Amino acid sequence: MSDDRSPRKHPVLRVLAIVYVLLVAASWGVRHAPGRKERTTPADMHAVYLRAVSGDRLLTRTVRVAYAEARPPDRPDAPAVILVHGSPGEAEDFRRVMPGLADRYRVIAPDLPGFGASEHDVPDYSFRAHARFVLALMDALHIHDAHVVGFSMGGGVVLSMEDLAPRRVDSITMLSAIGVQEMELLGEYNLNHALHGLQLAGLWTLRELTPQFGVLDDFPLGVPYARNFFDSDQRPLRGILSGYGGPMLVIHGEHDPLVPIAAAREHARLVPQAELVVTTKSHFMVFQEGPVVAATIHGFLDRVEAGTARTRAGADPVRSAAAARPFDPADLPRITGFPWLVVLVLLAAATFVSEDLACIVAGLLVAAHRFGFVPAAAACTAGILIGDLGLFAAGRILGRAAIRRAPLKWMITEAQVRKSSAWFRERGAVVIFVSRFLPGTRLPTYVGAGLLETPFWKFFLWFTLAALAWTPLLVGVSALLGAPFLALFFRFRLLALPAAIVTIVLVLVLVRLVPSLFTHRGRRLLAGGAKRIVRWEFWPPWIFYPPVVLWVLWLGIRHRGLTLFTAANPAIEGGGFIGESKATILRGLSGAGSAVARWRVLPATRSVEERLAAVKRFLDDLHLGLPLVLKPDLGQRGSGVTIARSWDDVVAHLRSTSEDTIAQEFVPGIEFGVFYVRHPDEPIGRIFSITEKTIPSVLGDGKRTLETLILDDPRAVAMASIYLAKNEARLKQVVPAGERVPISELGTHCRGAIFGDGTHLLTPELTAAIDTISRTFDGFFFGRYDVRSDSVAAFQRGEVTVIELNGVTSEATAIYDARNGLFAAYRTLFDQWRLAFEIGAANRDRGVRTLGPLDLARLIARYRATAGERP
Repeated sequence: MSDDRSPRKHPVLRVLAIVYVLLVAASWGVRHAPGRKERTTPADMHAVYLRAVSGDRLLTRTVRVAYAEARPPDRPDAPAVILVHGSPGEAEDFRRVMPGLADRYRVIAPDLPGFGASEHDVPDYSFRAHARFVLALMDALHIHDAHVVGFSMGGGVVLSMEDLAPRRVDSITMLSAIGVQEMELLGEYNLNHALHGLQLAGLWTLRELTPQFGVLDDFPLGVPYARNFFDSDQRPLRGILSGYGGPMLVIHGEHDPLVPIAAAREHARLVPQAELVVTTKSHFMVFQEGPVVAATIHGFLDRVEAGTARTRAGADPVRSAAAARPFDPADLPRITGFPWLVVLVLLAAATFVSEDLACIVAGLLVAAHRFGFVPAAAACTAGILIGDLGLFAAGRILGRAAIRRAPLKWMITEAQVRKSSAWFRERGAVVIFVSRFLPGTRLPTYVGAGLLETPFWKFFLWFTLAALAWTPLLVGVSALLGAPFLALFFRFRLLALPAAIVTIVLVLVLVRLVPSLFTHRGRRLLAGGAKRIVRWEFWPPWIFYPPVVLWVLWLGIRHRGLTLFTAANPAIEGGGFIGESKATILRGLSGAGSAVARWRVLPATRSVEERLAAVKRFLDDLHLGLPLVLKPDLGQRGSGVTIARSWDDVVAHLRSTSEDTIAQEFVPGIEFGVFYVRHPDEPIGRIFSITEKTIPSVLGDGKRTLETLILDDPRAVAMASIYLAKNEARLKQVVPAGERVPISELGTHCRGAIFGDGTHLLTPELTAAIDTISRTFDGFFFGRYDVRSDSVAAFQRGEVTVIELNGVTSEATAIYDARNGLFAAYRTLFDQWRLAFEIGAANRDRGVRTLGPLDLARLIARYRATAGERP
């Protein structure tokens, strides 16, 4: 399909981008102009300057704090009451409460730093920092001790005041207040902290990266509000409540949408002397029922002042016993109100990252009785439908260009989309439904449906039916499997995290494995996965190489040069560690004449047409025909190599690459890997290792397709993903009986070639031939040749043609012989790296420069930047 529909950059977009940047810059200039009007203190409020707080430290700079005050005119010694607002909030929140207390008490209502008329730019917005500000305000107003009232977030402030200065707190009133961590939002600090971080990032971006010219700077739900929650830590509040011994009043609404009534009940349980008043109002009773709230607080304060309010020492023994019991997570209430809506949105959004994991988390919430099954499944379904529509739209609108761009290029490949598109053409719309149940097929299938211009309503019907069938099933299974695990770690809370991980992994494994068991392909791919685990030759580098890395570090310390190996081959950049130029190496071997396959560089600076013309001249000049080898000048492990068997292959390869390319004659015959080593003090080198390379193939039986033959092959199934992708175009073809079909072309292990130990093929003639070739390359001492010969006998006679030479990071690939054990492989590699350092040390003594770590990092970065652009 043509890519003509891919969007092209338009000058208008550039103009809009420039205008946007200029507007943001102008907005920033207006907002931070020196003469901009500062925030003033209202006429009915007062202000003091207090030292700024950061954590538990007092800073030298000051912060202006505004506060409102009301007191009985005839009682200069009236007891003080501090009213602490929530977030977002200000002293004005208590406008209808203050008059009802001021007849007997001196009432102070500050605007906490970051809010209201107080200074907004402060280092620390946490409620612990706010507690220090309130205590400092009491000092400034010559108030030694006070009754404190915390509304909403203010509950954390007043509890922190009690923790910091218990002798200055006469009583605590928790008014619709937060407290224990378990009752806040998702109930877990790290999850809540991440959520608050996302909120802060969004609000900061809105404030700083939009041309708002100060309009949003004083918005209540702004950055200070987000910082308040992000900077705070509710985890210590449970301990403060458990240790508080003075009088406490807890006022809470039965239908509070922000702080559940269960939080108030837990606070009253932890503080057995607390008076619990439950109203029929919501979180905002302080606005709706100000006089009633004031009367309730007034009565409590009067009892405290009269000495009749209970303290922990005089609490009911039954309640004291209940307070001593540890918190039981099984008592957690269902998430309700605003947190309920937050969880719905998070579950839907999480499906954009991992649909299965989001459904599993939803199931665990259901199993823990924190969330209902229907809303949990509905949220995941909604997120999946939105994501699937996005994939379909990406394929429809952007074409194949969509899968070459982030984020789709991180998740699917063009090969997967091609395969899904072929599957879609063959099976029809039912594929959309089936792909929902087959791991790894959803993304490419939905993008492919868009590419093939499937009618929208047809696609919508099938993927909606699939989502409605799959999502509730997965959420339900997760809930059923999660319930016993949750019950177990509710009893043994120290095991909570491991048990949660085990539960998630178990459900993921079931989700991925069970559907595969119903097809022959799925079962064979599972068998191949098991082989990759059991057989070390298929292990990924991050598992296999750590011991080698540690050995190289030790050698570096021992030889006083961590990068000493880069001096092993002075003629090759970095010794051939990474990203070395193949053209430079082949030029170095030019003295070997016909022993090296002929080649030509196709510079990336030339147009595709010019490079195609250069290929034609190369073939004509040397009287060569196709096939032709095309490979990147900077390449590793067969990356980007094409064996072009037709002119269309040549065109396709050159159109797909933007880097220097080498065109090299195709040398038929048997391929071998020959590892050569020569110490600079030795006149003759030696062959360290020989690898026999076998191109894998399968034998047809006239019944099975090529795909089935690959999957049924005992070894090929372990690398099925590589072989299936390589032979994609002919997988459904039935192979005639007796016909042997090669399933790979490159002599590279990671690309599917089979390696065997060829040490028994070593002869003096072969050693002499390789040494002669090597001596023509001045400055080469250590590396592996890839050579081809007409036969094994010709190879032993030294009749070889070099197709490639790799430097210091080339391996003695005979280690990948299936007969070799893991420890034998490590012994060979350790010996190989020992020789590299010894040769590097000898060359260093002769004045060869060793690359430093920064130079090596530059080579790695250059190679990664180049390799990252390869198709």
